[in-house]
Formats: sequence, C-alpha cells, structure tokens
Amino acid sequence: MTLLQHEITDFKVQAFQNGEFKEVTKDDVLGHWSVFFFYPADFTFVCPTELEDLANKYEEFQKIGCEIYSVSCDTHFVHKAWHDASEKIAKIQYPMLADPTALLARDLDTYNEADGMAERGDFIVNPEGKVVAYEVTSSNVGRNADELLRRVQASQFVYEHGDQVCPANWTPGEETIEPSLDLVGQL
Repeated sequence: MTLLQHEITDFKVQAFQNGEFKEVTKDDVLGHWSVFFFYPADFTFVCPTELEDLANKYEEFQKIGCEIYSVSCDTHFVHKAWHDASEKIAKIQYPMLADPTALLARDLDTYNEADGMAERGDFIVNPEGKVVAYEVTSSNVGRNADELLRRVQASQFVYEHGDQVCPANWTPGEETIEPSLDLVGQL
C-alpha cells in the first residue's frame, strides 16, 4: 500500500519550538507545504546530525513556503531537555513535534512496534495535507537536507505546472519535460 496522496490524520500534539511549548494540529499544517521528518529518538547518535543539517537549511525551506516538523515518539519535555543539552539541537528553530502515543508515526507507517520508536521517514505534504513524496530509510543511515529541499522544490513545481515533469537531478531554473507522444522513446 502506498502513502502517496494519503491525507494526514486529524491530530493535535505538543511541540517544542524557540524555547516554548505549543500545540500543533492538522489545521496548522494546511495551506502551506510541510515536511514531517521522523527520527527514532532524542539523545541518540545519527538523529542530531540530521536535525542539525535541517536546521542549517531551515531558512531555505522557509523561503519556499515549507515548514519543517521534526517528529519522534519522545515527549515535548524530552525535546526541551535535548535542546538545552546539545549544541547541534540548540540550533533548531522549527517545531519539534512530540508523538508519544505514535499517532503520527502510525498514520504515516513509520512506527516500529518492536522498539516503540519511529523509523527514519520524511514526508512531503502539500497544502491540502496530502503526502506527495516520501522516503523511509534504515535507522542507521542519515538523510541529506539538500536532497530533501530539492524534492520539495520539484514537488512544488509539478504541483503548480501539472503538464510538466522534473527529470533526475532537476533543480529550480533547469529545463523540465512536457510529456507527449512525440517524446516516447526519444529520451
């Protein structure tokens, strides 16, 4: 079963952002692009490198109208403690969602029942709240914020230009392809 075009569930979770606790709901993510960035747990090894990488690119995501939501099955209290204890995590300005009941992790099929944690999964969600791209990787392999940003940009382009597609390694400003019968077998 694919999660493409899956509409995220109605949810309400606690988050830690910019030194404060806040509530985040499905309504908060509608109307703009979002990335739900699941990771196994706070105070681990690969996770802080990924979240720092995203923190370093956060301004670029913001410029294209995309919010980052990092998500683990930890509580918002643990997110705060990690933020206070780690130089890498202290850089984070995006919302760190707390999913201790695994509502979001189960909805997007990243929950690992055996260990009670989310797998590494990133989900690009359009302004209607539907998944348009996702990737789930092994828990011992970190992801790349540059590639995630490129995938968001490509997803936004085809969302706005439904008659065109983005070839491999496409970046904004490069040529796209307008599928047609004339191109079959020519590329």
